[in-house]
Amino acid sequence: MPFDRTRRRVAAVAAALGLALGVLPATAAAGADGSDVLADLAPTPSLTWADCADGFQCSTAKVPLDYNAPYGTKIDLAVIKLPASDPAHRIGTLFVNFGGPGPSGVDRLRLRATWPWLFSDELRARFDLVSWDPRAVSHSTAVRCFATAAEQEQYFAAFPEMPGAPSGEPAFYQASKDLADRCQQQAGNLLPYMNSINTARDIDLLRRAVGDAKLTYHGISYGTHIGAIYANLFPARVRALVMDGTMDFQGSATGHGSVGATLPVDTRQDVATGIADTFESFLTQCAAAGANCAFSSGDVHAKWQTLTERARQHPITVTNADGTTTAWTYSAIINLSGDLFKPENWPDDARQLQAIYEASGAVGFAAAGSVKGEPYLGNSSEAFNAIQCADSTVPTAESVYSSLAVSEDARVPYFGRIGVFDMMSCAYWPQQAVQPYRGPWNRPTAAPILVINSRIDPQTPLKGAKDGIAELAKARLLVVEGTGHSTMYVHSTCAEKAKRQYLISGVLPAEGATCPIDHKPFDPA
Repeated sequence: MPFDRTRRRVAAVAAALGLALGVLPATAAAGADGSDVLADLAPTPSLTWADCADGFQCSTAKVPLDYNAPYGTKIDLAVIKLPASDPAHRIGTLFVNFGGPGPSGVDRLRLRATWPWLFSDELRARFDLVSWDPRAVSHSTAVRCFATAAEQEQYFAAFPEMPGAPSGEPAFYQASKDLADRCQQQAGNLLPYMNSINTARDIDLLRRAVGDAKLTYHGISYGTHIGAIYANLFPARVRALVMDGTMDFQGSATGHGSVGATLPVDTRQDVATGIADTFESFLTQCAAAGANCAFSSGDVHAKWQTLTERARQHPITVTNADGTTTAWTYSAIINLSGDLFKPENWPDDARQLQAIYEASGAVGFAAAGSVKGEPYLGNSSEAFNAIQCADSTVPTAESVYSSLAVSEDARVPYFGRIGVFDMMSCAYWPQQAVQPYRGPWNRPTAAPILVINSRIDPQTPLKGAKDGIAELAKARLLVVEGTGHSTMYVHSTCAEKAKRQYLISGVLPAEGATCPIDHKPFDPA
């Protein structure tokens, strides 16, 4: 097939670098503006937009599976756009990654594009909002570790819960290994390419595809890690970059120093302390809210201690509104209490804890009903592992996790083991697929970066956000004075305004600036 003009240019660049067209080394020289050359050698995808309901437009981008072979096998990225409401004053495209990793960006933009605390009318007037399903996820070329949806549902329904005691660890370890083995068997051809280095390259191709000279980006939660990689692979191409619910980037990827490298990801990022601080904030605000919080009667701390001690002895059977029963194990209660990243859900969480407390005097096991656990929809669980395990080095010896479960629970009661066990399959992930970005993290970007973080965050603690800022070359911190994970869930009109001003005009908030939240979790509706 004859070369087209783009292919001739790529061939010329490759020849100048002494590379063979089609297969490039894993690490190639930087381009003319200091950017990653592998993305520059890939062809720009063509986006053909079509209406896909409710004012959105959808398209599919074809990008290289392997950027070392830019004209080789292609994969699909599902892309969605909400066009700017004021085309005459449109600035460009705001790319949004909602984090995870694993959930669908296409689905989340559909649901959240009109959340005013996240995307105000003024912001949506000036930018096309664009999100996509990253490689491995849902509507894009996806990592699927099961033959059918029914098989996947049955598998995760039977998956052992996080062990609350050593007796539960062997089954949990075996299941975590089995999941890694299944993913290798079903999707082994994809796994080595599902890392966030390649996702950052995909973003640059999407930037080119929409015609923007530089990137305007809003990364939330894990999207901040992807944004940090982009900023260091393509520093000259950053127009504006918001990190919202920010990670310690080096800590997530490889850890700090020799000790950090021997710990699981969320242990070395001390997520357990963030969870404990969030739960303490929940209890304190619940007690202060009185009748507006169902768990507020009596001593909330004593009630919590009582129900967890009883759940350690046997599951607590709760009769649900529909007449069915649920057996709440100790681990299920800890996971419920550690899953308070959405303050809007706190009233419901309080009602659930009160129901468990009231039922906790009953003795015996549930005769019928389900064991409470997280639902698994789409391929988000497989995608989470495919991306997270590719992006981070972790210990591989089960004995390390068993020992840390004890020491971390002693350090952070109740919640320490969550950070130990929450990515367990990564310990068994095929090593050829583990390809974290190892730095540098501090390449000077064309524009400074805005970092937003809650004062108390169970998933991206403020200390980790400050560590991440210290790793970047130019960044400014805005603290939201609330509890919860990112401004996606912690509503702050003030923070949205500061973000909007930065994205539109490049003006950062003042050094040391803070923003209040719009309302407290237990305020009457």
